[in-house]
Amino acid sequence: MSRKLFIKTFGCQMNEYDSSRMADLLKDTHGFVATDDPNEADMVMLNTCSVRDKAQHKVYSQLGRWSSLKAANPTLIIAVGGCVASQEGEQILKRVPQVDIVFGPQTLHRLPEMLDQCIDQKKPKVDISFPEIEKFDCLPSARVEGPKAYVSIMEGCSKYCSFCVVPYTRGTEFSRPFDDVITEVVELAEQGVREVTLLGQNVNGYRGMLHDGGVMEFSKLLYYVASVDGIDRVRYTTSHPIEVTDDLVTAHSAIPELVAHLHLPVQSGSDRILKNMKRGYTSSEYAGWIDKFKGVYPNLSVSSDFIVGFPGETEEDFRETMNLIDYVRYDQSFSFIYSQRPGTPAAELEDNVDMQEKKNRLMTLQNRINEFAAEYSENMVGTSQRLLVEGHARKSPHQLTGRTENNRVVNFDGPSSLIGRFIDVMITEALPNSLRGRLDPANIRHAN
Repeated sequence: MSRKLFIKTFGCQMNEYDSSRMADLLKDTHGFVATDDPNEADMVMLNTCSVRDKAQHKVYSQLGRWSSLKAANPTLIIAVGGCVASQEGEQILKRVPQVDIVFGPQTLHRLPEMLDQCIDQKKPKVDISFPEIEKFDCLPSARVEGPKAYVSIMEGCSKYCSFCVVPYTRGTEFSRPFDDVITEVVELAEQGVREVTLLGQNVNGYRGMLHDGGVMEFSKLLYYVASVDGIDRVRYTTSHPIEVTDDLVTAHSAIPELVAHLHLPVQSGSDRILKNMKRGYTSSEYAGWIDKFKGVYPNLSVSSDFIVGFPGETEEDFRETMNLIDYVRYDQSFSFIYSQRPGTPAAELEDNVDMQEKKNRLMTLQNRINEFAAEYSENMVGTSQRLLVEGHARKSPHQLTGRTENNRVVNFDGPSSLIGRFIDVMITEALPNSLRGRLDPANIRHAN
């Protein structure tokens, strides 16, 4: 009888990718089969995020709930990985002694060995070191179900923004060798993947070693990934403004497989706040790159990250952020109230912005971007959009669902045979969180 593994993931797409690789690894080494029910699992695992303070609280709350599972099943293995694990280390065992394994983002490949040691020695194991590229060398080939997949091409961060814990939890930047990245993309395409999303903390800072000792820049990598037979759509996230180059702008106009969507985090529109954040650019420099991207791709949609209420943020600082939002007209945002993270330089600054004011500013910002997003959606009504059909709709299993290039979900009636294929759909209605479409039966013959 197969042992069952339950994984709960907090945080970014990097964590989603890591969770899928951990499931593959433990299936290969110990025969674990994934389950959606922690109550029937032989091993439960948290893959954690420490970017936001609330996420850290969620981790300990979840571990508290799982402690009762272990009381009922003493052989249950509880593991904690990811950035909170890297940051907290042994402290997790002190707060929740029921935990058996603590590992960092760069040591997930050591899980089988840690699991064996934990069972044999009957004591918890902690490994939050930074062995860098060793992780990818030890993982099995990626396995996926469905037409989309993530490919991690680099990890860590060397930017040391004053508010961010990533350099301390995932280590400094390192890029996977070019041959390894392309091999993984080819293997995914052979499994039927049609769309890949390249991942990295600063993905456009990728500089992968070539077998001849040279270095592959990110903009050139995009051409190679897009040329893999079967890959018809390429995305990437998350990028950093100081790593944007003219070659990357050119790639957006020259590579048909590269989507008409750009996620470029800005965090603030105030030069004073950007300086205190140690972001390395000004608001006008950021806007200049957006202008260049839109110059080669007028229909480009742009999303971004914002931090509201950074220490010392004045009403004028926030107004400058809103001015940038009005200028760019973002299609989507990941926006948060500033959360003090222990060990970061910003934690030493006086957090002197009233919490209610922070909430008001966040609401103002999100409402404005939602207005732009609704306008973009309405403008899509009556247009034909190319979708990658991902499967059946979440709320209506009799319908299919797919995504546009600008990352909007479209639900429509159609045969299951279209799953995993690209199809053109006429957009008929814009809803708050999705679009509705109509499939022209004649288009089925031309789906690819």
